[in-house]
Amino acid sequence: MAMTTTTTTTTTTLIGRGGGARMDVTRKEALWINNRFNPRWVRARLPVMLQFQRKPSAFSTPRGSGHAGRLVRMEQLWQEFFSDPSQWWDNRLTKKSPKHSDFKHKRTLEGLWVDSWLNPSWVNEKMASMTLGHIQSGDGLRSRVPDSFCNGDKLSKLCEEGRLKEALHMLEFTVQQTTKPPIHAYVCLLKGCSRRKALAEGKQVHALIVQSVLDSNIVLANTLVRMYSKCGSVLHAHEVFSNMPQHDVYSWTAIISAYADSGEVEEAINLFQQMQETGLAPDKVLFVVVLKACARVAALEQGRQLHSEIVKRGFQSDVIVGSTLVNMYAKCGCTEDARELFDNMSERNVVSWNAMIAGYAQNGLSKGALALYEQMKHEGMQPDNVTFVLLLKACASLSTIEQGKQLHSDIIKRGFQSEVVVCNTLVDMYAKCGCTEDARELFDNMSERDVVSWNAMIAGYAQNGLGKEALALYEQMKQEGMQPDNVTVVLLLEACASLAALEQGKQLHTDIIKRGLIQSVRDSNILLANTDIIQSVPDSNIVLANTLVRMYSKCGSVLHAHEVFSNMPQHDVYSWTAIISAYADSGEVEEAINLFQQMQETGLAPDKVLFVVVLKACARVAALEQGRKLHSDIVKRGFQSDVIVGSTLVNMYAKCGCTEDARELFDNMSERDVVSWTAMIAGYAQNGLAREALALFEQMQREGTKPNEVTYVSVLSACAHFGLVDQGRHVFNSMCKNHGVTPTREHYTCMVDLLGRAGCLDDAELFINKMPIQPDSVVWMTLLGAARNHGNAEIGRRAFDCVVKLEPKNAAPYVLLSNIYVVAGRKDELTKIRNEMKEAGVEKNAWVQLDRS
Repeated sequence: MAMTTTTTTTTTTLIGRGGGARMDVTRKEALWINNRFNPRWVRARLPVMLQFQRKPSAFSTPRGSGHAGRLVRMEQLWQEFFSDPSQWWDNRLTKKSPKHSDFKHKRTLEGLWVDSWLNPSWVNEKMASMTLGHIQSGDGLRSRVPDSFCNGDKLSKLCEEGRLKEALHMLEFTVQQTTKPPIHAYVCLLKGCSRRKALAEGKQVHALIVQSVLDSNIVLANTLVRMYSKCGSVLHAHEVFSNMPQHDVYSWTAIISAYADSGEVEEAINLFQQMQETGLAPDKVLFVVVLKACARVAALEQGRQLHSEIVKRGFQSDVIVGSTLVNMYAKCGCTEDARELFDNMSERNVVSWNAMIAGYAQNGLSKGALALYEQMKHEGMQPDNVTFVLLLKACASLSTIEQGKQLHSDIIKRGFQSEVVVCNTLVDMYAKCGCTEDARELFDNMSERDVVSWNAMIAGYAQNGLGKEALALYEQMKQEGMQPDNVTVVLLLEACASLAALEQGKQLHTDIIKRGLIQSVRDSNILLANTDIIQSVPDSNIVLANTLVRMYSKCGSVLHAHEVFSNMPQHDVYSWTAIISAYADSGEVEEAINLFQQMQETGLAPDKVLFVVVLKACARVAALEQGRKLHSDIVKRGFQSDVIVGSTLVNMYAKCGCTEDARELFDNMSERDVVSWTAMIAGYAQNGLAREALALFEQMQREGTKPNEVTYVSVLSACAHFGLVDQGRHVFNSMCKNHGVTPTREHYTCMVDLLGRAGCLDDAELFINKMPIQPDSVVWMTLLGAARNHGNAEIGRRAFDCVVKLEPKNAAPYVLLSNIYVVAGRKDELTKIRNEMKEAGVEKNAWVQLDRS
């Protein structure tokens, strides 16, 4: 029942009426004592708080000690309910009617109003006097409420929305008002900082925790450790952990996760062992954390020990733990153990299937991954987007476009075609299977594209030798306002390198500077105005800088490559490999070898790739002594067993004329591939040992190694140099029939050389005319050279005419034909040749060669 009020000038009357009462007050304010509006303990306290009371009523008159005790109890309730604002739900932002309560107690479910038009102002004043905050004067809106009172729900909402600064300000204000915020408020804000990786705000919350003398609270300490971990500050996380007076399993989980997430897996495993020494028993969550850490560094032995403990504690039947174990074994390369564990799982979810599929795909067993998908469908397990991403990558690695298209159909059926991650992987799959048109159609029809989408399509073009299309797509990317990342520019630089497009590479370098992907220590305006772009690169962009060096190298600009390299603040082994390759590819082998020695003086250890680069450089100039030193260093570092390094060593010794050393090394190789065999065959051929080359070629086939295009070039060259026409014809004919190798221009040139050297000029000319591909100038020049050697002026003239049509400014055919005429005694033809050279505009220095003929 509501009290009715009448206004007087100086008095307040309280008049009982039946079961209720009427109160006259000096201010026109209403008060409710009905339980549906205010809690009963507020209603019981109100008569005591009235300052003017003329006539006692049955409600307000004390009735002995029972009434006094009830008042004491009401005071206790007041203190209890208002001392901890976290016990109240803040409904002010969601209430739809003024009659709905502003706050609702979480335990008693009783409501409270704080607005003056529902409750008198002295209620608010009482709340303020209880150190719940300061009531600001205002317009009577529901926002007039102590700030500390809403730290719970309102702060949570701010954190969820990412408004961390506002939430932090609210917390700071509450602390300044000498009000003790609830633990939940700190935890909520710390979690918000973790989600947003807001380290600065997290440190401010930490300072407030210390100020409020709450740093010994184990819940807050655990949350602090996790916050610092998620923000990438393992040092601060460890500091908080070390200063904790005690640790529980959650504390250990937080610090171990911090080290595991930062990549310091060994330290994470050590901490796990330390925790066990304290007598604390790990729970399932911690086992999952440490198993993932083991999987990251392929720590199989520790993983097996964890597996044993998991079985002892009865956690193996847990589907999450079981799936993580499958993932650990797969990441460690033990796919059979992973599959056995997977098959014996009592319960499997989609994560379990994904772990096993990923295990197959990551270990090069893509067919097994696709077969498992069929089993997955057969057993009725629904795949998710992760499943399809893994399977599409498996198809890409196998270049199985038909299975990829079937997966695409399944993706559409299950409604995943609109997910950008799945679409990106589809684009990548089509591109890697050589279907760039299908990839582009899918790319163009994507409803949403991110930078990864653009990168996938650019990579697709670059990988399929379509560098121009990749660069054109980059221009479209800029026009649509999509910002490239480091991956984008690395792909584009590789495209420029493949095209030897120096000017476009320079322009891309300029774009990199403009977009801030590389920070310069020099004046960027000077850099952008200068054609010769010189760039200093910070540590975080070392990959991009290495690609710049490689791009300039492939474009033939060693100077630019060296300038970028010289201005890098630090170098890794890839940086040195890029610049050494630049000099080696340009023919400056001595400088490449000098740079290799400089790198060793810095203390950096060369890897296998760099050894291969320098060995090839030594082979190019027959630097045998330097090659032997490299061989010794390779043996010390244990790289000799690597098939690529071994094959390059064979090639180096053969190119230096040491065929016996090359063969000894070849025979002692623990593993040989087609490159190894080809290197030894080419070595024999280049050193005039044709019969040895052919014998090794036969041995290669007997041992089951399939020759490739390069092998056939070496064998045909050996046949040509030794005049083995019949063997050469047989080898050439067996390319397609026996091994499915389609002849290239280089193979046709070898056959023309073979026939020409043997004097079979008519057969050579007929062979050229029957070629299924258009002959180039090299083929005709080979025939012209053979005609010169055998003095055949007619065939020489026909070959000459074909070369001149293809390369009218080339002086070499004029010189060769003139030699034929001189030998044949046809001096009258020399004048015609000179006149033809003048008409063609051939350089005058070629005339000197002609005169000497």
